[in-house]
Amino acid sequence: MRDHTAVLLANHGPVVAGPSLEAAVYAAEELEETARLHLLLRGANVRYLTEPQVAELRPPVRPA
Repeated sequence: MRDHTAVLLANHGPVVAGPSLEAAVYAAEELEETARLHLLLRGANVRYLTEPQVAELRPPVRPA
């Protein structure tokens, strides 16, 4: 799991790891939400965000 924070084991479910318990919990939540979206959107037409929409969602850059 060097390149990934989660794997799905057949007949068992997810195994999630992280450098801390908090990071592992966030990874588990992300995996669950991604799986939910996958099931909801299965077969639906995908509409990608435009560059202005992506820019609007990015957090502001803070000066160093």
